[in-house]
Amino acid sequence: MIYQIYPRSFQDTNGDGIGDLRGVVRRFDYLVDLDVDALWLSPFYRSPMRDFGSDVRDHVAIDPIFGDMADFRDLVADRREVRVDLGWKR
Repeated sequence: MIYQIYPRSFQDTNGDGIGDLRGVVRRFDYLVDLDVDALWLSPFYRSPMRDFGSDVRDHVAIDPIFGDMADFRDLVADRREVRVDLGWKR
C-alpha cells in the first residue's frame, strides 16, 4: 500500500497551524500500524505557496513552513528504523 501525505495538513508540531516534516516523523508508528509499504510525500520544497506547494521555486531547499534539512534528515533516519519505504532507490 502506498500512503500519500500532504505535509501541510498532516500534523502541526510547532503550533503555527501548518503541518510539518516533524509531524510526519511523529506519526510513523501510525503508518506502520496501517501496514504502509511506501510513503509518497507531496512537495515540501521552497515555494511561493500560490499553489499550495506545487509551484516549487527551489527543488533542493525545504520550505521553512515545513521545517529544515535537519528535520528531513530525521525523517529519513527514522524511516529506516521503522522500515517505511520513501520510494527511492539507494
